[in-house]
Amino acid sequence: MAHHKSAKKRIRQSKTRSERNKAALSKVKTVVKKVYTLEDKAQAEELLKVAVATLDKQTAKGRIHKNTAARKKSSLTKHVNKLAASK
Repeated sequence: MAHHKSAKKRIRQSKTRSERNKAALSKVKTVVKKVYTLEDKAQAEELLKVAVATLDKQTAKGRIHKNTAARKKSSLTKHVNKLAASK
């Protein structure tokens, strides 16, 4: 257990930050998964915009590496472009 005041503060900060990061990354995974499960192209395009915005936001905050975000966006875009238009 930490004894110094600064070490105790560090523990509090790291706990708060890790919870925040975990929630943000979970949101990214959820949005990406939703895009992949959709069959309707129109809905998928709408959700793709949300997914790209979410990835960009987390990249800007340093939670995701920029190449990882680019790879995910590319993959999502390819998936949405392959979908057939709604019937």
